Amino acid sequence: MRVLLVEDDLRVASALAKALRRRGHEVVSALTAAEAIRADAVDLVLLDLNLPDRDGLEVCRRLRQVDEDVAIIAVSARAEEYDRVAGLRAGADDYVVKPFSMVELQARIEAVMRRTARSTRGTRSTGELRAGRLRIDVHARQVWVGDREVNLARKEFDLLVALARQAGTVVPRDRLQLDVWQTTWGTRHNLDVHVAALRGKLDDAGMVETVRGVGYRLRTG
Repeated sequence: MRVLLVEDDLRVASALAKALRRRGHEVVSALTAAEAIRADAVDLVLLDLNLPDRDGLEVCRRLRQVDEDVAIIAVSARAEEYDRVAGLRAGADDYVVKPFSMVELQARIEAVMRRTARSTRGTRSTGELRAGRLRIDVHARQVWVGDREVNLARKEFDLLVALARQAGTVVPRDRLQLDVWQTTWGTRHNLDVHVAALRGKLDDAGMVETVRGVGYRLRTG
């Protein structure tokens, strides 16, 4: 996999690039926002948000405009909730707070690449998502579990689609709240209520799994 590593600290960039190459990735490095924007196409961008020539959030938006399918993981020492939300809103698929272990970063890379592959594999033309016995027609806003059609309220449907696009992968609460409500403020209770309602209507409480302290996962089997 070809990775664009955007990091202005040479010591950190060198160590991270070496670790990524040991794991089989091809690494292209950029020290500035300008270099990152000029870089050739890659599969994944690891984007430090503290860059010397431009705010990393602006770079994230620019990269997303250029290639809506590229996987982007924002990397920053900014750990507050509003920083993470800003990163996700700018177009990042995930947000990693420094310092982090290479084991965690590799796991997040694998999860983001799985989600990216699922969301771009055939769903744009057909508008159909599948996960186990679950089938969703995104365009018609219809849902079936096996042969049984399930009637969902608007936000329940949006929540299910957000989970189904990343089926089998844990979707963080912040990501779901942004996807469904376009904000994380005051939506925590709403998310829990809608998950409970969704489980009841799917008639399979285990289909939407809770991953304590992280988020939810739609079971694929």
